[in-house]
Amino acid sequence: MSNPIIEREQLYCAHNYSPLPVVLVRAQGVYVWDDAGKRYIDMMSAYSAVNHGHCHPKLIRALQEQASQLNIVSRAFYTDKLGVFLERICKLTGFDKALPMNTGVEAVETAIKAARKWAYLVKDVPQYQAEIIVCQGNFHGRTITAISMSTEPQYRDKFGPYTPGFKIIPYGDVNQLEQAITPHTAAFLVEPVQGEGGIQVPASGYLKACEEICRKHQLLLICDEIQTGLGRTGKLLACEHEDVHPDGIVLGKALGGGLLPISVFLSRREIMDVFMPGDHGSTFGGNPLASAVGAMAIAVLLDENLITNAAEMGNYFQRKLREIQSPLIKEVRGKGLLIGLEIDKKYSARTICLKLLEHGILTKETHHTVIRLAPPLIITKEQIDETIDSLQGVLGEM
Repeated sequence: MSNPIIEREQLYCAHNYSPLPVVLVRAQGVYVWDDAGKRYIDMMSAYSAVNHGHCHPKLIRALQEQASQLNIVSRAFYTDKLGVFLERICKLTGFDKALPMNTGVEAVETAIKAARKWAYLVKDVPQYQAEIIVCQGNFHGRTITAISMSTEPQYRDKFGPYTPGFKIIPYGDVNQLEQAITPHTAAFLVEPVQGEGGIQVPASGYLKACEEICRKHQLLLICDEIQTGLGRTGKLLACEHEDVHPDGIVLGKALGGGLLPISVFLSRREIMDVFMPGDHGSTFGGNPLASAVGAMAIAVLLDENLITNAAEMGNYFQRKLREIQSPLIKEVRGKGLLIGLEIDKKYSARTICLKLLEHGILTKETHHTVIRLAPPLIITKEQIDETIDSLQGVLGEM
């Protein structure tokens, strides 16, 4: 049956996404509703942007109050909200300074610029010869620079020429990291858990060993925590699982509380001070509206114990998933509430997602064989049990 809302979007919007055939019109907490009034449990959280749950009342109130006062004046002037927001995120994460941007990939580009300029000014790398090491299967965004360090063919196809200066190594291989380092290496940019890459979790001790290698060779360890940060894996930052404190981190998605695009690059003073006025910026980055929402997003995350709930519910969810007896499931992997369900490649993960949609579960596949299960961090055992029941029903039908 045709839907005029879907047809209009398909007519006027570039086909750079392949959405599931559902029109969402309302949301609250872990639930979303479609245009026919059907309710779904959200197992996507907008790729971890909705960690706090949909339409959290404190976040909505912060948005409304600030929207009626001051929204955007650009960074050409000081405002009363930016400093409060940045102080809160710096003290929480243990970094000296932050540079605010909007989307996650903007913050990644900021980190790359910082690492390169630091390499020239501090490490004495010859001008414009700095290298940044990244991993196969990474996802750092879809700008030209981000796809230049990607190994996903579709992200790169017919978008070249690509940005030089990146060296790609296997994910999870410490020896390959050490072998790839040269005197020109500025940084190692890595996801503690690869989200878009299929919820790939490296072996225990990997990130700690990477930190030690980076210290040994004087290169920056930069962790992309856009999907994994702010409680998603059961810790504030995923790198905390191994007591790793990188030289810099990139945050985004959940920092906006599911309301606005907000991102930051955080680092220590020595690295951040390479930026001079005019070096880098964003008209919208650090605007008062975003700053007010970001500050409240951090407060809610802590005040409502969402990180602890992510750890407890993540363990419960993964245990229940591993109890399912189905030849379609090849592996359950993840940390906290960032979970990947690997499906036998003989079956279509997208087909399973479509059937889950019929059962009131909203999620999407990644890499054709992995079903992403990443609900808002406020989820309860009862809601997880409902999801498990639906999943078992779908697997039985398949």
